[in-house]
Parts: sequence; C-alpha cells; structure tokens
Amino acid sequence: MAATIIYTTLLFIRTILPLLKDRPSIPVSVNYFFTRKCNKTCGFCFHTAKTSYLNIAGGEPFLYPKFLGAMVRFCKEDLRLPSVSIVTNGSKVTQRFLAEHAKYIDVLAVSCDSFNEQTNIAIGRGDGDNVSQLFRIRDWCMEYNIKFKLNTVVNRLNQAEDMNAMVKQLQPFRWKVFQVLVVGGENESEDRLRDARGMTITDEEFEAFCERHKGIKAMIPESNRVMASSYLLVDEYMRFMDKGSNEKMKESDSILDVGVEKAMVKVRWDEDAFYERGGVYNWSKTIPGKEKKPACGSGLAAGGALDW
Repeated sequence: MAATIIYTTLLFIRTILPLLKDRPSIPVSVNYFFTRKCNKTCGFCFHTAKTSYLNIAGGEPFLYPKFLGAMVRFCKEDLRLPSVSIVTNGSKVTQRFLAEHAKYIDVLAVSCDSFNEQTNIAIGRGDGDNVSQLFRIRDWCMEYNIKFKLNTVVNRLNQAEDMNAMVKQLQPFRWKVFQVLVVGGENESEDRLRDARGMTITDEEFEAFCERHKGIKAMIPESNRVMASSYLLVDEYMRFMDKGSNEKMKESDSILDVGVEKAMVKVRWDEDAFYERGGVYNWSKTIPGKEKKPACGSGLAAGGALDW
C-alpha cells in the first residue's frame, strides 16, 4: 500500500509539471492531502514545472512517518522543489524525525486552536499535552532550521480567547487564522463523521478575533470568502478537490485516469483569491553556506520528463 501511494505521489508531481507550464494561470502552490486518517477528532474538520511549493497535509501526515520521510526527501533531492511544507496537529511529531529530515522540510505548520487544554479537549484536539508539545516543536524547528508556522481555526469554542501573549512567545514566522468552514458532503450534518454546524461563527465574530490580535504582524486571516476555491487541493486518490462556497465538496476524476488538464477542468481555482490571502510568500528556508537549489523542473530531461 505504501509503495502504491508513493508511486502515485511521484507520478502526480512528474505529470503536473510539464502540463502546467503552458497554462495561463499556473498554480505555484499545491496542497496534497495524502491521507484522511487522523488521530484527532476535531469537530469542524472537513477531511474525513512551475510548481514551487508542495504542502503535505491530511488527516495527520505523521501517522505515516516512513512514507512522509521518503516523500519530503524525494521532493527536495529529485524534484528540487524550492519549498516543502507539512501541516500537522503536532501530537506525533518527534525530535528524531525532524533531526533526520530537517534538510528536506522548509516549513512545519502546527495546528493550535487554543492555549486552554479544556478548550482543546472540547474541540477534539486535546490530550492534556498540546501546549507543551507545541513549544517543544517550536524549539526543535529552531534547532534544525525549519520555519515554524501556526494554524488556528476560529470557531464557536475559541472565538473569544485572547492568544496574544502565547503566540508572541512562540514567535511563528506566519500565523494563519481561518474562519471555521462548513463543507457540503464533509462536515455539514449529523450523518457525517464530523458535524461542524455547531462550531460556526459569524463574520463579525471572526473579524473581532482578528481585530483582537491585529498587533501580531505574523497573522494572516482567512475568512470563508477568501478560503473558498483559493487552494489547489489533491486528495489521496489523486483527485483535485474544490470546497466551493457553502456547496458540496467537488472532486475531479483522478489524474491517474484522465490526466491533469482534464481533471482541473472539473474544479475552480481562484487565482485572485490565492494572491489576496497571501498565498505567495518567502516559503523557502535559508541554508547557511549553501547556494539555493535550482527551481522545480530543472531536473527534467528533454520533453519535460524526469531524468531518473
């Protein structure tokens, strides 16, 4: 199974590079959800050659450390991607993994919805050790030269919390603040594995949270309007996903069956919203004493094929 996943991952990256180079709108950032399996139960979760940035998410990527390690290494050494990022809830991150794979990871984004452990437990993230683990991960990132990023989903249970002091202590280079999103077919009813309807907040409540934390320069707020269709998402079946706006999640055919170009026709990628939410930023880390690696595609042979 692991070998199959790795093969489809590499085939996706190998296929998408040459096909995207002639498109009028080139997605410079791809989010690959290689698994929907996760060890947390967050109530709001909706996941039950020019490409520069691959963001690996889930589910929880660190449930598969061997596969994750092989994938980040391939992306850096063979594809020479300028940036590889991982999104995690942090519970399975170990110092050993980061020590072994740090040179292949530019950004580690850790989900943190509250600094109150009881709130974390109510949300579905809590095991009593979230905050202390968060600071450990921050320290490991500093030690191994990995950019440390925070992701927060503002919802009914944490929208009144003041996180200023703790976020300033953690000093993330970016703090993404998302308005909780209900996605049709994923988390919109009691028939789903997760039902986020009780977690929703008004636009005014989200704006109040952002206003309370406006002094933190690293904060990047993303309302439901900005989030919808501004991410190019790929699931574990190699399908593009479109969250849309208060609609059912749309999925393309697998690129393994129809190819990248035909699959992308089935979804909407809002390039303007991507740039509006700050989708392009300094996402590559600086390696002292080493020149920057060539951009993705430099390892391609004639005709756009990978030089294996």
